[in-house]
Amino acid sequence: MKHVTFIAAIVAAAAVTASGAALAQGFGHHGPRMSFEEVDADGSGEVTRAEIDAMKDAHFAEADADGDGKLTLEEMQARAREHANERAAWMLERFDTDKDGALTKEELPQPRRAGKMFDRMDADGSGGISKAEFENARMHRGGMHGHGYGQGNNTEQN
Repeated sequence: MKHVTFIAAIVAAAAVTASGAALAQGFGHHGPRMSFEEVDADGSGEVTRAEIDAMKDAHFAEADADGDGKLTLEEMQARAREHANERAAWMLERFDTDKDGALTKEELPQPRRAGKMFDRMDADGSGGISKAEFENARMHRGGMHGHGYGQGNNTEQN
């Protein structure tokens, strides 16, 4: 049972980290990976710093529902819910292979590095992660990206 709880905690931490990164990057018309053409607003065939700044400004303005130049917790949560809803709809469309409107466990995408992460944390190769291995991994990950899962400050590059 401890392994199930631990794995669930890792999955939750990864989800929080991924959603935070997606929110920070912004979403275009086609999800988190905008096309070159969307970023190259003037169609010059080259993306300028001004175009990137304009894109960031537009994403900020879109999230700033009341237009006061500040993002409140409520505005950030509303934007995050929007992105989560978009992501869920995209996942269902992409991975629902039997087109029944629901995803089974087998249809869910598997994280590319999940097994590798576990193997790295299991430094002694015992097939389990000890408290010392867990703490060591947490230290090297900068406190799980500053989301309250550790003591680090995320200054280390991985």
